[in-house]
Amino acid sequence: MGKDVIIACDFSSKKDCMDFLAKFTEEKPFVKIGMELFYAEGPQIVKEIKERGHKIFLDLKLHDIPNTVKKAMSVLSNLDVDMCNLHASGTIAMMEAALEGLMREDGTRPILLAVTQLTSTSQERMTSDLLIDRPIEEVVVKYAQNAQTAGLDGVVCSPLEASSVKEACGKQFYTVTPGVRFADGDIGDQVRVTTPEKAKEIGSDYIVVGRPITAAADPVAAYRRCCAEFIG
Repeated sequence: MGKDVIIACDFSSKKDCMDFLAKFTEEKPFVKIGMELFYAEGPQIVKEIKERGHKIFLDLKLHDIPNTVKKAMSVLSNLDVDMCNLHASGTIAMMEAALEGLMREDGTRPILLAVTQLTSTSQERMTSDLLIDRPIEEVVVKYAQNAQTAGLDGVVCSPLEASSVKEACGKQFYTVTPGVRFADGDIGDQVRVTTPEKAKEIGSDYIVVGRPITAAADPVAAYRRCCAEFIG
């Protein structure tokens, strides 16, 4: 299992995304395609980025009844993505159905992750808005254990909970952590954040980095800095 930096390509158009990726003449970064770009451009954008040689994390965070999620995952699996996700709060039954839908005829499938609690969620918001009174770390670990029970490969969690998830689910259970910022950078709308170097220390397998790279004056240099700090 190798650590990697995933760039969040949160662009509103194909042109903006392709112009950004064209800056990378030596590397082929692992990229995340989220709702904004996918809804703007459709499945074709996934195929075109894949054809350029990039690994793809399709970040659509499915959450619906089990049968609907199973059918949707079957469609997404055919796009040849490397990683995709759903909300752990959709229950074990939904996650199991998703895994069934994701399996291709040749027995392969993308990595499937469960989103625990978003990095924009604080303890206060979780308690007041969702009526979840348990500590956020305890909730994240429980969601991770449910995902593992369902047969998933790992979770998306804040770097602050990565070590607790590893402790509860084992080192082979992936932790993919957004909310990563450089020590000298702006945290934006994230609440639970850390640096690439700290994420490495606490056991993240993949970090997802958006604006610190995409909005940088020199995105390639920012990406390389991130890789140096996280991968070494």
